[in-house]
Amino acid sequence: MEESVQKKASLTSQSVWILFAKVAGFALNTMLPLLVVRYLTQENVGVYRQAFLVAANAVLVLPFGFSMSAYYYLNRDPDKQHAAVLNILAFNFLMGAAAFLVLFLFPAVLGATFQSDELTRLAPLIGVVIWLWIFSSFLETAALAQQEARLGAAFIVCTQALKTLLMIGAVVIFRTVDSIIYAAIVVFAGQSVLLVAYLHNRYPRFWTHVDLPFFRRQFAYTVPFGLSVLLYVGQTDVHNYFVSHSFSAAEFAIYSVGCFQLPLITLLYESVGSVMIPKMSQLQDEDRKGEMLRLTVTATQKLAFFYFPLFAFLMLTANEFITTLFTSQYAASAAIFRVNLFALPLFSLVVDPITRAYPKAAHMLLRVRVGIVIVLIGVFWYGIGRFGLLEMITIVVASIVFEKLVAAWISARMLDAGFGDLYLLKPIGKIAAAAAGAAVVTIGVYAAAAGQMMSMFIAVAERVLAAADLAKGSEFVGGCLFLGSFAAIYGTAYLILALWIGAVDPDDKERVLRLVRRFMVWRSSVPKAV
Repeated sequence: MEESVQKKASLTSQSVWILFAKVAGFALNTMLPLLVVRYLTQENVGVYRQAFLVAANAVLVLPFGFSMSAYYYLNRDPDKQHAAVLNILAFNFLMGAAAFLVLFLFPAVLGATFQSDELTRLAPLIGVVIWLWIFSSFLETAALAQQEARLGAAFIVCTQALKTLLMIGAVVIFRTVDSIIYAAIVVFAGQSVLLVAYLHNRYPRFWTHVDLPFFRRQFAYTVPFGLSVLLYVGQTDVHNYFVSHSFSAAEFAIYSVGCFQLPLITLLYESVGSVMIPKMSQLQDEDRKGEMLRLTVTATQKLAFFYFPLFAFLMLTANEFITTLFTSQYAASAAIFRVNLFALPLFSLVVDPITRAYPKAAHMLLRVRVGIVIVLIGVFWYGIGRFGLLEMITIVVASIVFEKLVAAWISARMLDAGFGDLYLLKPIGKIAAAAAGAAVVTIGVYAAAAGQMMSMFIAVAERVLAAADLAKGSEFVGGCLFLGSFAAIYGTAYLILALWIGAVDPDDKERVLRLVRRFMVWRSSVPKAV
């Protein structure tokens, strides 16, 4: 077993492949929300966000975490691989079909929830998106469960590129919510075809391996995780439904922009977590708790190195960040965005792989989330007509922080971690100190020159765009120059402080130096132009 493990790519190398793919996807997908707010009215932006809120939540909840069982059974039970794949595919197909039938037969369900006739009209189309999205979502998981990180990365990039091109084309050409939904349908239909072709290649004739007893065992394994996902969605997204019910679609657009989750946050976390889940399952099977603890702390340190400075920088530049990306029409979203950011540092805690490896931990976390969701629903129900948008997001962030801390405590118990292991967190403390120190340096520059710098960059952007015969975009280009300048100031101060106090992992530092040396060798070998 050890030899086979050693043949697998390291955690870092696999994470890098997935991170590369998701960064590429992030770069492609970033354009969509920026164009949506510029080509759709604020009312339609709210409808668009509500439609895809329903679809995204359904894709998370309805599969009941069944796809995630692939990480367990495709590694631990090779004889059942074909049956496991068939069970996942069949279950996802049926759950998606059920969602479509509900929205097709009872479209008023969405209209009543969001107080919107437009959502009632769009309900059947949203049902088709949910059906295809649920079915095709297993593509990335199937590749990663077999630790085929490069292939998984290729799937991510290709599907994201297709999605971005079609949906952006729909926004720019047709400028309607309907067109965006139709584009999503085409994307997920193509992804479904690719999924079936891949599974047939890896597991020939998998559809013939019907095994009902194994299905029951596989489903029993996923129940705690499915309930956990259901409760997590309830904890993180139930507020959107209460806000949508209590406020207009235009006001929901303001709120949802303030709740904007940077794709970078999710892609970093998922890139590390998706590789750690099968690795943690294997280490738990071998009862190597010490190695699991060290791996968790290392992953947390790597995420904290990015999340801590990102938190500080965005808190400082929240107003410029929101108005640059989403136009000055959404300036009111900045205050909501700042409150939402307080949950960011805790996303560096990589505990999900541990709770998946220990069913007892999953059960404990499940009970915690049940309590949180019950309290949240009660508070939001009481708050209808009483709470404003800031109060709503503050309650949500408080619940996320509480849940993250409890999950960390449960994970520490599973790994028998005690006070004697606190020394492992020393590098994370150094990262926090470097991020805070860089913020102090940047605040001084921001307070002294932010207004003048923004005016200067917008003026430069106007002249450049005018020379290119372009009438629009100066605020966006100028805002990007402003944010880029302050990112350079903050980033330089942060890296200097991080190196000075030893917050950079020595292995990561050596990898970067090797890359720099290779680049310098490559540059020296390139023939110079005469």
